[in-house]
Amino acid sequence: MAVSANRLELLQIADAVARDKSIDRGIVLASMEEAMAKAARSRYGQETEIRVEIDPRTGETRFSRLMLVVDQVENDATQISLASARKRNPAAEVGDWISEQLPPLDFGRIAAQSAKQVIVQKVREAERDRQYDEFKDRIGEIINGAVKRVEYGNVIVDLGRAEAIIRRDEMIPREMFRPGDRVRAYVYDVRREQRGPQIFLSRTHPQFMAKLFTQEVPEIYDGVIEVKSVARDPGSRAKIAVTSRDSSIDPVGACVGMRGSRVQAVVNELQGEKIDIIPWSIDAATFIVNALQPAEVVKVVLDEDSARIEVVVPDDQLSLAIGRRGQNVRLASQLTGWDIDILTEAEESERRQKEFIERTQTFMDALDVDEVVAQLLASEGFRNVEELAYVEPTEVANIEGFDSEFAEEIQNRARDYLARIEAELDARRQELGVADELREIEGVTTAMMVKLGENDVKTIEDLAGCATDDLVGWTEKRNGETVKELGFLDGLDVSRDDAEAIVMRARVKAGWVEEEIQPEENELTQGESQAEA
Repeated sequence: MAVSANRLELLQIADAVARDKSIDRGIVLASMEEAMAKAARSRYGQETEIRVEIDPRTGETRFSRLMLVVDQVENDATQISLASARKRNPAAEVGDWISEQLPPLDFGRIAAQSAKQVIVQKVREAERDRQYDEFKDRIGEIINGAVKRVEYGNVIVDLGRAEAIIRRDEMIPREMFRPGDRVRAYVYDVRREQRGPQIFLSRTHPQFMAKLFTQEVPEIYDGVIEVKSVARDPGSRAKIAVTSRDSSIDPVGACVGMRGSRVQAVVNELQGEKIDIIPWSIDAATFIVNALQPAEVVKVVLDEDSARIEVVVPDDQLSLAIGRRGQNVRLASQLTGWDIDILTEAEESERRQKEFIERTQTFMDALDVDEVVAQLLASEGFRNVEELAYVEPTEVANIEGFDSEFAEEIQNRARDYLARIEAELDARRQELGVADELREIEGVTTAMMVKLGENDVKTIEDLAGCATDDLVGWTEKRNGETVKELGFLDGLDVSRDDAEAIVMRARVKAGWVEEEIQPEENELTQGESQAEA
């Protein structure tokens, strides 16, 4: 009867631990088996292969020793000869394992303590695995919990089956929590660590606000309205861009709600953070103009290669567009993904005047003409000598005060100037040792060859080994500011697509890659050929 009671008690303990830790009963029984096996090895020898099996229905425990079948026994504790093995199992072969039943083990104090440590460790590991598996798929969700304690400004949140942490820098400024307070936060990371799974929460993450709107606005939850992007200055101001898949639904109005009830619920959760709801547009210029609200915009100029945009605003709107401490333009930049430069109309006028003077001086120096003629050329929109040299003669002749003979003379001077510059560049190219074969690459000019030579790119193989960033540069964020790194061809008006095409042609020329054969546009399909026949 005593044995039966012990068996029943064993299963009851396993059930209680499994319920308390919310882990599988089989994991608890497996940890018990491993603990008993470790205790048995302390009696029979650490090198002995011991197996313990606990019947999950009756609680009966069976101890057995596994021995490897070998031709020649070197260790009696772990090996058995083939002849001896076949006395127990006639089908035994070398390399098989023979199981030998062992008598029940009477645990001593030390063995029992060791077994307890193993069980505690295994149960703790299983609990950590359960917590990690439960929360790793909840990244990106809003979760509710109770504040358990506050340590050095970090808030420890009790989630019921686990603990999470809101670090001080992930909390809204001036926000205070006390033990027992309820808190909502965004799960942005779950990591496995030595001390168990770490669940990181945030109340400053941009997606926290997006998820709050999803809870408050049924149209977002249903997918009719989509949140495109979010930018936040936590505790102060935020911008959210929304668009509607249904033209009959106003995305901004739906997010605001009746008398502002929906947006006000989000504002209250974010401790009074002011929220601008922006209509998203596929057109970058329109989207950026919307993002800079409430400031009015007069003109925008986009530079798609460097993802920068110049925005011109009225003089009295400059402070509104920039915002307090640059907040408005900074949030608009984060929201749109563009670097935004703000100019007043006076500043833009001054810059245009400066460019006009520079172009006028260029034409005077290159064409040997007076200031009036150079100003006329600049005011007609000619930006450089190349445009003037190869434009249709009638476009030059139609300038007020010009005739066809004067236009021809101007264009001849422009071509002569370009020829002189080309000769000087070619001499510089030869001086740098840049190979003539680079000229065979479509799109490569003499000016490019000089720039490449100055950066030690002198052969087709050198050019083939370049990356697109090497040629045109790249932009990256450093300390919150966008920094432009210059490329080899900086200043030559070479786009990223052009640079990529030049590198690929060099690689084809060098034999590094095979050229893709594009089908002729006017090539007839087989069906069309047969139809014609």
